[in-house]
Amino acid sequence: MQPFVYNGQPGRIVFGLGALEHLGREIELLGSRRALVLSTPEQRDSAEMIAARLGDRCAGIFDRAVMHVPIETAREARAAASRLGADCAVTIGGGSTTGLGKAIALESSLPILAIPTTYAGSEVTPIYGITEAGLKKTGRDARVLPRTVIYDPLLTLGLPPAMTVTSAMNAIAHAVEGLYAQDTNPIMSMVAEEGIRAIASGLPRVHAQADHLDGRSDCLYGAWLCGSVLGNVGMALHHKLCHTLGGTFNLPHAETHTIVLPHATAFNEVAAGAAMERVRRGLGCAGSAAQGLYDLAAMHGAPLALRDLGLREIDLDRAADIAVTAPYWNPRPIDRAGIRALLDDAFHGRRPATVGA
Repeated sequence: MQPFVYNGQPGRIVFGLGALEHLGREIELLGSRRALVLSTPEQRDSAEMIAARLGDRCAGIFDRAVMHVPIETAREARAAASRLGADCAVTIGGGSTTGLGKAIALESSLPILAIPTTYAGSEVTPIYGITEAGLKKTGRDARVLPRTVIYDPLLTLGLPPAMTVTSAMNAIAHAVEGLYAQDTNPIMSMVAEEGIRAIASGLPRVHAQADHLDGRSDCLYGAWLCGSVLGNVGMALHHKLCHTLGGTFNLPHAETHTIVLPHATAFNEVAAGAAMERVRRGLGCAGSAAQGLYDLAAMHGAPLALRDLGLREIDLDRAADIAVTAPYWNPRPIDRAGIRALLDDAFHGRRPATVGA
């Protein structure tokens, strides 16, 4: 066995049907008296439901979270937290809302209690991202890791079918990259494979029956595991490409991850054989890992082409140039021609073939 270093991330996980009932207890354990509730505009009703549960412990609601955390929104939220005298943030929603909570914590060290309603996984990572002047900058800081996460599968019942699939694929992307990360380790490899398996098992049941609670529970469980992988090891080519496409061209986060993942996997397949075997086992597929990921997305109606998200073909050269500038570590050396070809396949939605090194 190769030597490795493993650092577990601190955090309290409360998981189960009806787990939201424990919100009051968890706020008490944080010692909070004035919680700022964060949401997107679309989830204002959910934020108000959380505020009602908090009662006089709610300092207010900030409902302007948006994708990729623009620096302007982060500044507004920080000012609101300060003005209201908030001593913690409660986030309800997906990665955009969790990301906004992290932007506040980054400067104030305000503790976060996260309540995910998607499979984003951001709630169990110390990774933050803020977009400024068309570029998304990411980093790691222990201050932004939520102290407590409440996972209640009942809260995912309102997740639309299309978003359910792309959010689940986004979660799987965390595990796939974790399997071949520079600092991967045997513990995270086991967690990654189990996370992929849980989502690949739950997703077909949810797709067939939107209110299938066992399927929803498996997907949420898998999302927690996949997010934990991302929180413990590094990122590679896939996340670099998605950060580029999201931050620079404002493409939707989960959909972009869904489309890019099979192609980034194909690019790395020959350089990360052991990792790809775990992906194949998790998916239960007979073909290549890249094709298994593509087929999982396709059979559940996910978007397959970047052009369908609004990216223009003339943007591909710029995207390739940005992606090869200060690239993340990757198991296969990154070359501009290879990245441009990868993006072209993702743009047109082609079923991937394993790319030779």
